Amino acid sequence: MLEVRSALPELMDDTGLPARDLGRALDELTAINRWLGGHRTSRKGIGKVIANTPGHRPVTLLDIGSGGSGLDAALAPLHRRFAVTALDLNIRAHEYAQRHAQHVAFVIGSAHALPFADGSFDIVHASLFLHHCTDAEARVLLANAVRIARYGVVINDLHRHICAYAGIAALTRVLSKSPVVRNDALVSVRRAFTRKELLRLLPPGGGMQVSLSWRWAFRWCLCITVSPRTNHG
Repeated sequence: MLEVRSALPELMDDTGLPARDLGRALDELTAINRWLGGHRTSRKGIGKVIANTPGHRPVTLLDIGSGGSGLDAALAPLHRRFAVTALDLNIRAHEYAQRHAQHVAFVIGSAHALPFADGSFDIVHASLFLHHCTDAEARVLLANAVRIARYGVVINDLHRHICAYAGIAALTRVLSKSPVVRNDALVSVRRAFTRKELLRLLPPGGGMQVSLSWRWAFRWCLCITVSPRTNHG
C-alpha cells in the first residue's frame, strides 16, 4: 500500500467543504502540528535560512498553501521580525486564519502558479502542502519557489512510512472528532514522500545548497539555500 505514492484526493482539497467542517479540521491539525513536531520542523529550516538575511528589516516570507496559517507559534522563538504573506486557494481557510493569525497578509491564489516576480520574498515556505501535489506539480512548485526566493526555500512535509501510517491511524482513531482529519491524515501519509522521491523533485541547475533532514515525527525538512550568485537582491 505504501510502496508508491497514492493519488487519492483529500477532503481538504475540496474548496466547497463547509466552513464548520474545515474549521474543526484546522483546529485539530494545528494541535497535531504542535504535538508532532510540525512547528519545530518549520522553525529549523527557517532558522537556517534567516542566518543569511539582513537583520535590520523584517524577513519577508511567503507561506504556500497556508491553510489555517499557524506559523506564529513556529516563528516566535526565532526572535526576528517577519512579514508573512499567506497564499491559499480556499477562501474559507483564509477566513479561519484571519481569526487566528496576527500580522499576516492573505492572498487568494493557486500555489501551482505562484504569480510573483523573481526574488519577491526572502523565504518561501510550505508546510504539509507538497504532498497534495502530483510529482509534476511539485517539480513546478519547487522551481517557482526557488525563483521567487531571495535567500531560500523551506519545505516541511511528511515521510511516507508504515510506522507513520500506523501511528497517525491510532492517534486519530482515539482523539479526532473530525471526519475530515480521520480521512485525510491517512491519505496524507499515503501521498507523502520518501527521501529519494523528494530529491528527484528538485529543480535542475547549480547555485543552490540543498539539505534534507528527517525530523520527528516522520517529517522531512527540505531546505534549499539560494547562493549569492543566484540571489535576486
